[in-house]
Amino acid sequence: MSIPATEYRRRRERLMELMMPGSLALIPAGSHKIRNRDVEYLFRQDSDFYYLTGFVEADAILVLVPGRAHGQAILFCEDRDPRYETYNGERLGPDRASQVLGVDDAFPVSDLSDILPGLLEGKDRIYMTLGDFPDLDRRVLQWVGAIRGRESGGAIAPGEFVALRHMLHELRLFKSAKELELMRKAAAITIGAHQRAMRTCQPGMTELALEAELLHEFMINGARSPAYPSIVAGGNNGCTLHYTSNSGTLRKGELVLIDAGCEYDHYASDLTRTFPVDGKFRGAQRAVYEIVLAAQAAAINTCVTGQNFNDPHDAATRVMIEGLIDLKLLKGSVDGVLESGTYTRFCPHKASHWLGLDVHDVGDYRLGGEWRELEPGMVLTVEPGIYIRDDAANDVPARFKGIGIRIEDDVLITRRGPDVLTADAPKDVDEIEALMAS
Repeated sequence: MSIPATEYRRRRERLMELMMPGSLALIPAGSHKIRNRDVEYLFRQDSDFYYLTGFVEADAILVLVPGRAHGQAILFCEDRDPRYETYNGERLGPDRASQVLGVDDAFPVSDLSDILPGLLEGKDRIYMTLGDFPDLDRRVLQWVGAIRGRESGGAIAPGEFVALRHMLHELRLFKSAKELELMRKAAAITIGAHQRAMRTCQPGMTELALEAELLHEFMINGARSPAYPSIVAGGNNGCTLHYTSNSGTLRKGELVLIDAGCEYDHYASDLTRTFPVDGKFRGAQRAVYEIVLAAQAAAINTCVTGQNFNDPHDAATRVMIEGLIDLKLLKGSVDGVLESGTYTRFCPHKASHWLGLDVHDVGDYRLGGEWRELEPGMVLTVEPGIYIRDDAANDVPARFKGIGIRIEDDVLITRRGPDVLTADAPKDVDEIEALMAS
């Protein structure tokens, strides 16, 4: 299922086709990060670098030089080191990089200062994203400065820095068939984890114990890590949008909101389900839940080619406002509430974001100041929510307080309409209650 080296090569070629003549691009890999003292976080490759190489080692740099006779894609990576490999595992090393990764040339990263200035000289512009990797920024500026210092002798220094982000992220926005295979696998694992949580959940469990059930399902199915810190929020905790302490106890009569997705071979899934801790929706809970469910269905129905990115949010918002007016939690007409913005006390966030190598994936949401049209190959989440905190104002009846509900799915835009990658995760009331009863 892994993406072949030929696809990474095609991605590099497509990016170089977008670059101006006489240019060079620098794309750095991620680095190891310290968690505490001498303990490192589990390394995860920078997504832009991974998209172009499939290489999972730290502290490498990809250089793209369109039109270079001796090879356009050059990788600088860590050399083989028997002592390092004894402790940390085998490195690929530059000698094998060309064969395994399909790059044209590879050198030890320790040779960067000897080789890269020669590649920079004579180029008109450098494509790189300044600010994300300050150490590389500093070194490149020093090399360019040194070339400028030799201009009286005929040296030609790059005269322009161009942000690489827009071109590269536009490529990443449209998913290939192989990428979609990985995203479907991530979705399938995540669905199983949510089903496991529903079957396992019972009053008296801690949120942390329920999170452990999710992580077990992720890992046993080949997903080493979650795509983001899992949210397991019982009762009023579900009204905190990014609640991740997962330190509470699940209580009978309350809902639990789980926003959790695995990362499979670097591709993310993002799924939210809200269900009753004891397996049975109560009156106010069910009433609010059905509003969010109807809002999500309306939003998904607008996930079609030609609609714009904000249309799902607008569709969901109108349904939620209408439902909250019916419950007398909002007053006025739908248009009046929309204009006043009073609905944001219960519906504070947007309903969608891009999904891919990152859970909040890259790609412009607007083009020329206008919301961009949805096109085949894009993947976005649809996640409306209603949150009624237990400290809500006195105009909110007590039976609604402490209810936080979000329902989220991952949707692929196709020419045939929306393809919901996470559709098998139960979300209808009867479906959820039946699964929990089993």
